[in-house]
Amino acid sequence: MHPNQAAIQRAETVFREKRGRQQATVTGHVVSVSGSRAVVAVDNPKVSQSDDPLSVGRLLVIEAGRSRSVALIYEAEAGGPNAPDTMLARVELLGEIRPAEGAFQAYFDRGIRTYPSVGSPAHEIDPVSLETIYKYDGKQTITIGTLAQDASITATLQVQDLLQKHFAVLGTTGCGKSSAVALVLKEVMKVTDATRVLLIDPHNEYRSAFRGEAEVISPKNLSLPFWLFNFEEIVDVIYRRRPGVSEEVDALSDLIPLAKARYAQNADQGNSLLRRDPDVGGYTIDSPVPYRMHDVLALIDEQLGRLDNRDERPRLRRLKMRIESVIHDGRYQFMFSSRTIEDTMADILRTLFRIPTAGKRITILELAGFAPDVVDAVVSVLCRLAFDVGVWGGGRVPLLIACEEAHRYVPADKRLGFGPTRRAISRIAKEGRKYSVYLGLVTQRPAELDPTILSQCSTIFAMRMANETDHAIIRSAVSDAAASTLASLPSIGNREAIAFGEAVSMPMRVRFADLESEQLPANRLPSLRATLTEVETSDFVEEVVRRWRTVARREQ
Repeated sequence: MHPNQAAIQRAETVFREKRGRQQATVTGHVVSVSGSRAVVAVDNPKVSQSDDPLSVGRLLVIEAGRSRSVALIYEAEAGGPNAPDTMLARVELLGEIRPAEGAFQAYFDRGIRTYPSVGSPAHEIDPVSLETIYKYDGKQTITIGTLAQDASITATLQVQDLLQKHFAVLGTTGCGKSSAVALVLKEVMKVTDATRVLLIDPHNEYRSAFRGEAEVISPKNLSLPFWLFNFEEIVDVIYRRRPGVSEEVDALSDLIPLAKARYAQNADQGNSLLRRDPDVGGYTIDSPVPYRMHDVLALIDEQLGRLDNRDERPRLRRLKMRIESVIHDGRYQFMFSSRTIEDTMADILRTLFRIPTAGKRITILELAGFAPDVVDAVVSVLCRLAFDVGVWGGGRVPLLIACEEAHRYVPADKRLGFGPTRRAISRIAKEGRKYSVYLGLVTQRPAELDPTILSQCSTIFAMRMANETDHAIIRSAVSDAAASTLASLPSIGNREAIAFGEAVSMPMRVRFADLESEQLPANRLPSLRATLTEVETSDFVEEVVRRWRTVARREQ
């Protein structure tokens, strides 16, 4: 930049800041200060820069020497009978706008170094100060909407802190969580060329939001062979989410390594990845190498033929029946559909995590079509694979795992959920940033989400919530989310959120930008009007009964 142009820009900045201070009329003065809070006597709260009166949720600037303290009004009350036109505004001190040393521009910093004194003038925050607070010089940012205090100021986030330190979107049903998630993901994809996204979609609603931009995975086109499941995951599938019989599980733990060794022995000896000396071993129950269920069943038959003790035969026969039942269940064909077992692990990872992207950097896993008793195992496998890709790939490919309905997979009650899924997601939350594997949690029930994992999310978008337990969870998860800031959560509108954490300068109330109608996540619920014609109705109940009985027969 030419020196004259730089000087002109600095002069313009100084002029705008002075003009902002001149236009910001004094609205009151400080009457008390204590710790991180203060009380400001506002002379006439009905007079405001905007059309709305000065009240709860608005920002003030308080003069404190060379600095200016930024404060949020969280409570307001009348000044008393002797001052009917005065409002006592209780404020929380959020940070300071300070002059930069040796520079013309000011900057915002969290925390308070210089406290305002009693009698210090206060005024409603001006647009220049708002821009100073939410300006991230030299950092990569995305724009997600506008500030609720001033629609002319864009709401921006620091991308690196948003991803690398994980984030969470919390809010009750119908407040706009899904569209907010779609917006954030779209903006992240625009500014980060390398990031891939795996979106776990339990309600099959995000396909419409990413038309042509995403690879959509469902039971119809997913090929996730059973041998990629670790031992706990395959046991969960075989026993259909019920506790495994210990004697049968012990037998299976001995059989699977033998089946892997048998497959390797019969495989092409030129494949160095599979060649092992079966006498030496080298396989464990969790080694990610192919094996055949046919070999597991054959090994069971061999043991049955050698057993003299009749008491041990029933458990092996029951184990064989369980395995055969799962193999022949049509709902598990995405695991057992291949007649020939091949080492397709590399191809599967390429497809799931878009390496290379082939023009699509997001994978949407639609879970609504999966059998309920296999969903947890599938999520566990994919999250575990994502972390391992990060570890063994040296973090060269950033992966963001966005998990809708996260409370299903990492519930607060340790007795609920599926242990391997909890461990896989917890590992990403605690160690993922070391290997460029990031986490985005979405839930309508923060109180039912594991607080340890939520605390790993350094940026939180808190949307409308009325439950006090949910508020307490958020307060405990985010250090700078004071009770005064969260008090407005029950009353904020749809597509609004209070953003806290590392990706923003200070807690801000943001109104998310609108998406085009064709880019909104699809709500597939039917309307309240008639959804079936009279002709369709005649066969509808029969079709329901047929599907119902088919599923019940398979489960048995």
